[in-house]
Amino acid sequence: MKCAIIGAGAWGTALANVLAENGHDATVWALEPDVAEAINTAHENPRFLPGIVLHGGVRGTTEKPMALEGAELVVLASPSHVLRTVAEDCHDWTLPGARLVVVTKGIERVTLSLMTDVANAALPGRPVVALSGPSFAVEVAARQPTAIVAASRDVADATFVQAAFSSPSFRLYTHDDVTGVELGGALKNVMAVATGISDGLALGFNARAALITRGMAEMMRLGAKLGARPATFAGLAGVGDLVLTCTGALSRNRAVGLEIGRGRTLPDILAGRETVAEGVMTTESANALAEREGVDMPIVTAVHRILFERQPARWALVELMTRGLRGEED
Repeated sequence: MKCAIIGAGAWGTALANVLAENGHDATVWALEPDVAEAINTAHENPRFLPGIVLHGGVRGTTEKPMALEGAELVVLASPSHVLRTVAEDCHDWTLPGARLVVVTKGIERVTLSLMTDVANAALPGRPVVALSGPSFAVEVAARQPTAIVAASRDVADATFVQAAFSSPSFRLYTHDDVTGVELGGALKNVMAVATGISDGLALGFNARAALITRGMAEMMRLGAKLGARPATFAGLAGVGDLVLTCTGALSRNRAVGLEIGRGRTLPDILAGRETVAEGVMTTESANALAEREGVDMPIVTAVHRILFERQPARWALVELMTRGLRGEED
């Protein structure tokens, strides 16, 4: 099968490698000419996925028409803040019946739309599947055991994507709660920033466990308001991804939080990074979405104050600990 991967970051490249190893034709569109050239000449992406030798079937290009021509499967892997623009630019070359696989985790800032809704609007009339779950790109590319979720309201589309990606080291489960799966993947990044801040302040393992657990409660509250099923958050795209991102040393979002907790400013941290930490942008979106829906999300609010309102990190976490007492299930 011809597959197009739109976005040559670490995750897009790792997924292209999975598809190629499964026997598919995988062409990656890269914004950066040096990335496309390295994929084609050296079979690697040293800029975003260093240390990984890619399958020879992975090809790179900077031309979207070349990547999309004849592609039955289109993987949308651009950062959340540019996904709409990039997908709209793919419209004229994307087959009417192509299945879209959205692997970006986030909430669009202005519209507060989930990424599958963005893809539906930019490339209407095509089946859309969300791919999410606990997965560091470098471990997937290194064939370390990984299990994630392919979510669609149409079981045939989810099953199609499951079959395309699944391998002995990369296991996909199907799901039909697209809203829950997407919210889990987006909101866990905010919680990872929070736990990173706590770790940067050296507040201990107890604090980390409390933030992860109460963060899950916030995710479920917002999910329920938006029609997601609570059980979804107990699965791979919920607690699985949350635990990985909040505790894993490879987590970019936790790394940002660590630096904040150690006293660095957000502009200074972001200025030195080439890769995207989605949790920063998702904090703005999640805070706005919680306000719109009237859902209490104190951890999201605290992270927003730290990142965008210059509140000292330690003060914000003290405020969390001194909120009014309540029952755990309230």
